[in-house]
Amino acid sequence: MAVTVEEALALIYAHAHPLGSEIIPIENALGRVLGEEIIASHCLPPYDNSAMDGYAVTISDAGKTLPQSCVIFAGDKDDIRMVEDQCIRIMTGSKIPQGCEAIVPIEEVIFIDNNVTLPSSIKASQHIRLKGEDIQAGTLLLKSGTLLHAHHLTLLASQGRTHVRAFRSPRVALFASGNELKMHFETIESHQLYNTNTPTFAARARELGCDVIFTGTAEDTMESIQSHIKSALDADFIITSGGVSVGDADYTKEAFSTLGMETLFESVEIKPGKPTTFGRIGSTLILNLPGNPLAAALCFELFGQSAIMALSGQSDKYLSTITTKIAEPFKMKKGRRSLIPGWFDGATFTPAPVFGPGMILPLSRANGFMMVDASVEGFEKGSEVKIIPTRWSMSSNEQKSLVTF
Repeated sequence: MAVTVEEALALIYAHAHPLGSEIIPIENALGRVLGEEIIASHCLPPYDNSAMDGYAVTISDAGKTLPQSCVIFAGDKDDIRMVEDQCIRIMTGSKIPQGCEAIVPIEEVIFIDNNVTLPSSIKASQHIRLKGEDIQAGTLLLKSGTLLHAHHLTLLASQGRTHVRAFRSPRVALFASGNELKMHFETIESHQLYNTNTPTFAARARELGCDVIFTGTAEDTMESIQSHIKSALDADFIITSGGVSVGDADYTKEAFSTLGMETLFESVEIKPGKPTTFGRIGSTLILNLPGNPLAAALCFELFGQSAIMALSGQSDKYLSTITTKIAEPFKMKKGRRSLIPGWFDGATFTPAPVFGPGMILPLSRANGFMMVDASVEGFEKGSEVKIIPTRWSMSSNEQKSLVTF
């Protein structure tokens, strides 16, 4: 019996758990998922400092013409104190001298005979960056489960962190099955096709931070498929395409079953992609996708991506959506949840004009898709819809409805 999309995702999240963690240098942490909390060890800035090139003064100096006593550069170690009726030349980032109440930018003063005439009005603390105004020691900077981006590494470097604990990247093993399939580097005959699914899954899995293993293309025989399965069982997640329908040569499900696969679902109420199957052998998760390229790719985005984010340890492991408006009227057949690829231009979503389960061109011209409820027969121009991105990530730490009604 087919499960709903929500039931399928619930089963994936129930069985896809974060992997072990390891200590890595922060130079290698980009795109990894943090496996610990990061607490600020010291303040930033660590001391009061100048936000401008200018002059350190007191409020009572406003309107005066004063001599310059010295110059403070960023990184100077000496503690300097203000002297009455004198100002101090100071550079951006330099430590504020004792007794300084404000910084006057260099462009706001007048030079007369090597003396400095200050403006008539000076505000207290102007252009002074106070100790800890950015980060206070003890502040929680990053939570465990954070997918690390460039600016997270900025935080780590600011605290002198050289290494962090990160969850292990999922190892994903891929293979396709079909006597008609050849890889793109092979020569094909008139009765054969290039295997486009495996390169697609490999590229997307790498984009999602996985280590990818390709075991090759299996023939449509029980022995060949079993051999590929055995060679992939040391992976965390096996993704296959093809051989999951009900044809005479569709052996994939049976081959996995003979090797002890616990099937968690083997059909989903969705089009395209109804034969999608999910299960496990021991601790290795398995996703069997349809052979049709568009069906396989869209179901990978929905089910494969969800499993990978959960395995990666991301706290925001749930797919999320962008709410937008549809660019033009769109008609469709009701009866089953439908995945509709299309293009989001930042303001509206345009469904692909032509698409079918076996096509690949619509995918190259889409950057997202919408999942439309079985009751919907179409949309008027400007109708509100939810879209799920395929060329960038939208995720949440709470599971939300992905469906457009």
